[in-house]
Amino acid sequence: MSILVLILAVSAACCLGFGFVLQQNAAQKAPLSDFLSFRLLLDLMRVPRWLGGIGLMVAGMVLGAIALGHGEISLVEPLLATNLLFALALSRHQTKQSLGRQGWAGLALLAGGVTTFILAGQPRGGHAINDPLRHWLIIGVTVGLALLLTTYAKRSRLSWGPVLLALAAGLLYGVQDALTRVSGQRFAAGGLVEVLTGWQPYGVLALGVTGLVLVQSAFETAPLRMSLPALTAAQPLAGILCGVGFLGDRLRTDTGALAWEAAGLAAVVAGIVLLGLHPAMPSGTAEERPVRDLQPR
Repeated sequence: MSILVLILAVSAACCLGFGFVLQQNAAQKAPLSDFLSFRLLLDLMRVPRWLGGIGLMVAGMVLGAIALGHGEISLVEPLLATNLLFALALSRHQTKQSLGRQGWAGLALLAGGVTTFILAGQPRGGHAINDPLRHWLIIGVTVGLALLLTTYAKRSRLSWGPVLLALAAGLLYGVQDALTRVSGQRFAAGGLVEVLTGWQPYGVLALGVTGLVLVQSAFETAPLRMSLPALTAAQPLAGILCGVGFLGDRLRTDTGALAWEAAGLAAVVAGIVLLGLHPAMPSGTAEERPVRDLQPR
């Protein structure tokens, strides 16, 4: 694994984690009438803390894009999932909560799972699959699932609606990462003209804005511990699917390696859940809002 990719991906995770906490601090005070509306972004743009969080998130996305340009998405995505460690660090500073057994266990599972997946799978580059049908099938299924989750979260009065929104946003961000890598490859091959004549950069923009609305709506209506774990878990899974599915990423596929890769991903998800549910994660006023307020007005 390239040291440069490691530094870039972990730096991106740091920016993303800090940015998510600052965004949630601001979004929890936004009007509930803005739920799942682009008006939510317009209202939040007047909040300095949110703008700071967005600035950190953009910095994280840029660093992540550079990392994707130098390494396989199946390698970068698990490293980006460590953003939850940095989110917890900032949250601990805000809430003064100690890690305790739950925090240390989540930290060990997340770090150990990422390490296990990378060592077992040994992600490496390959030739992209030139099959448009396969591209659109994987992207369509992933985006379609995100749409289904969003629709159910919007119509449902269940208290875990924000979790569904965060899952949907994570899926979109995973596809966005894959298209970011394709855009980088097109830029390397033919410069800016080659990038702008393809549909991928516009897909990156559309997915980014849509995912941002979903994330801020989830942050607005529920504590960070409900939404961030789902977001953090869904993004690398969707990204790895795209990487292996059509970007040409290669993982070891012998029985032992597959077992360890699955165990590593399971540990990552378990660690994310434990850390996300840690008492140090800010709850904010969203916890006090009745379930019926999760619906748009």
